[in-house]
Amino acid sequence: MFYRPEDGHGLPHNPFNAVVTPRPIGWISTRSGAGVNNLAPYSFFNAVAYVPPQVMFASTSTKADQDGTKDSMANIRETGVFCVNIVEYAMRDQMNKSSAALDKGVDEFAHAGLEAVECETINCARVAGVPAALECKLTQIIDLPGEANKVAFGEVVGVHLRDDCLVDGIFDVTKYQPLSRLGYRDYAKVNDLFSLSRPDD
Repeated sequence: MFYRPEDGHGLPHNPFNAVVTPRPIGWISTRSGAGVNNLAPYSFFNAVAYVPPQVMFASTSTKADQDGTKDSMANIRETGVFCVNIVEYAMRDQMNKSSAALDKGVDEFAHAGLEAVECETINCARVAGVPAALECKLTQIIDLPGEANKVAFGEVVGVHLRDDCLVDGIFDVTKYQPLSRLGYRDYAKVNDLFSLSRPDD
């Protein structure tokens, strides 16, 4: 099968998200200028650089009570900071609950039954108990083609690692089983690892 996205695919559901998988989930916490905490998962998320460490996430839809975007991006435009909370399998239900389309004045931490704790380097909350959290300062927001497609890039200025995930100096993902996004309504968790040595090692 071959199709041009501009012509449509003719399938019951768009296969694009199922092709580009698995995708890590950035559970993005922000705070509005009015002081309201916000939390939402984004699967268009990844790390993009080592030195200095940088991450990105993309928002691709809008809300009626925001100006052409969603709460996360609107808050970041206003405050210049955000936090990436890493989602473990054990928190899948809370993550899913935080994806609800709520009014901008609603705190998703409270809605999902999560404890919010203050970040160390930025004026933002993070999710208590996550395996890792990355405190970020916005470097740029880029508008992509499409009605509401925006990408936020941030420099990581603070890193939280849960102590039980550190084993002999290694951050061990098997201790918490990271959750990843697949296509449609599907997710996966990381259970098994294997290593490969590079040819020039």
